[in-house]
Amino acid sequence: MKISILNGHLLDPASQLDKKQALHVADGEIAALGRAPAGFQPDLEIDAKDCIVCPGLIDLCTHLPEPGREHKGSMASETLAAVSGGVTSLCCQPDTLPILDNPAVAELVHQRARQVNRARVLPLAALTEGLAGKTLTDMNAMKTMGCIGVSNGNRDIANAEVLRRALEYAASCDMTVFLFCEDPDLKNNGVVHEGSLATRLGLPAIPASAEILSVSRALLLAEQTGARIHISRISCGDSVAMIKAAQTRGLPVTADVAISHLHLDDTAVDEFNALCHLAPPLRAESDRQALIAGLRDGSISAICSDHFPHDVDAKSAPFSQTEAGASTVEHLLALSLKLVTDKQLSSMQALAALSCQPAHIIGLDLGRLAPGLPADICIFNPREAVTIQAADMLSQGKNTPFEDWTINGKVNHTLVNGRPVYPA
Repeated sequence: MKISILNGHLLDPASQLDKKQALHVADGEIAALGRAPAGFQPDLEIDAKDCIVCPGLIDLCTHLPEPGREHKGSMASETLAAVSGGVTSLCCQPDTLPILDNPAVAELVHQRARQVNRARVLPLAALTEGLAGKTLTDMNAMKTMGCIGVSNGNRDIANAEVLRRALEYAASCDMTVFLFCEDPDLKNNGVVHEGSLATRLGLPAIPASAEILSVSRALLLAEQTGARIHISRISCGDSVAMIKAAQTRGLPVTADVAISHLHLDDTAVDEFNALCHLAPPLRAESDRQALIAGLRDGSISAICSDHFPHDVDAKSAPFSQTEAGASTVEHLLALSLKLVTDKQLSSMQALAALSCQPAHIIGLDLGRLAPGLPADICIFNPREAVTIQAADMLSQGKNTPFEDWTINGKVNHTLVNGRPVYPA
């Protein structure tokens, strides 16, 4: 299929392209920018007047309920939610049922994604069998099955020797290790950030040291083993400082932050708002500001959705008994653009953290607008407002902490591999 996208303003952080010009697509790839190739006859013309044309977004952390938890969301519903927000590639966490710890489950995820045929679904293999933190998976076999990295999901590995061996094995396979850093002993049964709010509400708390200690250990072991690590969903300012120092020393370490932690602090939990029960927990305002500063100076490379759809019952119990997570993938772009509106990031910084920088982390030639590359494209109107209403969300999970927020950045078209996938 041949497509011409006309009258749009192209923004490509990878090449610093910032120009109003046409873009042409043929056979799933970008054919040309500006003037169409000789003899090019489009089957479809898209008028992108008043819109930004940018690379499709790459989300480094999504929890897809299928297979195993289809009552929370299906591959069809969650990939539709993704492409409606301009997200063209989803890195799927291994916490499916069954756990994504063997080639058969990896193939099942690929099969379901092919059947739906919307967004790219890029599975992360489990680092340990059953995510139990004890026995390593066959990482080489999982890489052969198309897994783009390894992760232990939302579970830290308590045993430092197991983590060391895991990093050594991953390094031998040339696989990036995605680490969620939260010391399980310090976390204990905590559900919110340790601070005055936790004390006032009487909720069990998670100290910042639970993350900081785990990040420190991960960096030390990465330096010892030479492994390439990605610290996923950091929440503390001290973690940002340690990661920046490690990068200065030349360690191959990157990091991302979840979009909720860029807009909300622990005060959002007041009145026991279970929609703000997240993992890691929302931290202090000073931590939130440090995370934004980390994006500005490059120590944090990417913004992820940490999309975790839940059914109504999962958020209806007393706060400590509710399930952590928020449904955020379809508003990832607009919420990131709010940081631009609030003058906390530039447009290029925000889009880079959603496109070329995540692509670099996972080692795929995506997230750029250049001839010969896959035509994963998002077209959005930066001045058209979107009001977040749970009832209108395409995700099967309606658990958004941003109910009634009005933000700019409505996505009008999304293409994956040169094929229009939104609107369907």
